[in-house]
Amino acid sequence: MKILVLNSGSSSIKYQLFNMADHSVLAKGLIERIGISGSILNHYPKDSSPVITHQDISDHKTGIQLMIDTLLNPEYGVIKDISEIKAIGHRVVHGGEKFSGSVLVTPEVIKVLRECIELAPLHNPPNILGIEVCKELMPGIPQVGVFDTAFHQTIPQYAYLYGIPFKFYQKYGIRRYGFHGTSHQYVAQRAAELLNRPIEDLKIITCHLGNGSSITAVKNGISVDTSLGFGTVSGIIMGTRCGDLDPAIIPFLMEKEQLSVAEIHRIIYKESGFLGLSEGISSDNRDLAEKASQGDERAIRTLSVLHYGIKKYIGAYAAAMGGLDVVVFTGGIGENYIKGRAEVCRGLEFLGVRIDAEKNRVRSKEAIISQEDSRVKVMVIPTNEEWMIARDTAEILRKMN
Repeated sequence: MKILVLNSGSSSIKYQLFNMADHSVLAKGLIERIGISGSILNHYPKDSSPVITHQDISDHKTGIQLMIDTLLNPEYGVIKDISEIKAIGHRVVHGGEKFSGSVLVTPEVIKVLRECIELAPLHNPPNILGIEVCKELMPGIPQVGVFDTAFHQTIPQYAYLYGIPFKFYQKYGIRRYGFHGTSHQYVAQRAAELLNRPIEDLKIITCHLGNGSSITAVKNGISVDTSLGFGTVSGIIMGTRCGDLDPAIIPFLMEKEQLSVAEIHRIIYKESGFLGLSEGISSDNRDLAEKASQGDERAIRTLSVLHYGIKKYIGAYAAAMGGLDVVVFTGGIGENYIKGRAEVCRGLEFLGVRIDAEKNRVRSKEAIISQEDSRVKVMVIPTNEEWMIARDTAEILRKMN
């Protein structure tokens, strides 16, 4: 069975084609700069050289047609007929409270996704567009929606409600939704597999750290709390996002700086985090780490805020779960930031966290980086959201047949 996984963004499309028989990736690719000059497709077929295609890609339909043509190409394609693709799995950012798991896409599902646009105005529209274009260009092939928010639908009400009038939750659905759910679910399940322990017996904290970051408490296999909330700005500081913020700061700044709603939105989402705290050094953790190693106080200050924020969430979630068995680092920063992992774990010995400096010298591969006698296992697990989407899609397809 071959499953195509699609992540349709506003100006890019990522894809992977899986052979579910042996879990292999037959091809993957990235289409960039859709509707912008300099459009490009980078295609990576299994066991073959990369193929780079430069051509005008005016819209998503053109981009997905190019992807199909590339997959079918007699020279570097990996399938002979589009009918070999048995289903298409789509990453969808926001499913609101409607979906607690992946679903077969139907007209009713599309209707709900449209209702969620106001909750994810930057992400849901291109996600929906990807689904509609695939339906047009690959008619008859089942499509499945896999939601970033679904894994967090198990969070209890006392953890997802905010302390504002309850009528706003009832009227607008204002609550903690959480994101990166597919990643958190994958690495938590993988941690249990690597430790050869039932996930139902474990209390796990998963740290998805990248340009966008979130930390999740996974108790007995389900999400019970997570750091991202109604939007994608709360929690720890990120590349350009501020993280947790006293709400009183927003009207204060708006009044003092004479800012509009759009301007304050831009500040907290695009001018804060690493970029803002470092006074413009970079929104990239790698640049900050290099500057910090050279003694730059701005970079040191910014990374200290990051390390402290992660440590604080680990402590809070250990308390929320009544204990801790595993800490997992994933995402671009989590998988590669050796010094950062050490800094986060320093001082957590009282929880049973004892990191091994030598084992911690690992990047982008699965590893247990805690000491043998550490009561809490600390792990690095590269995330694989695409595989989770493919797996869920194949499972729904099997239930249909």
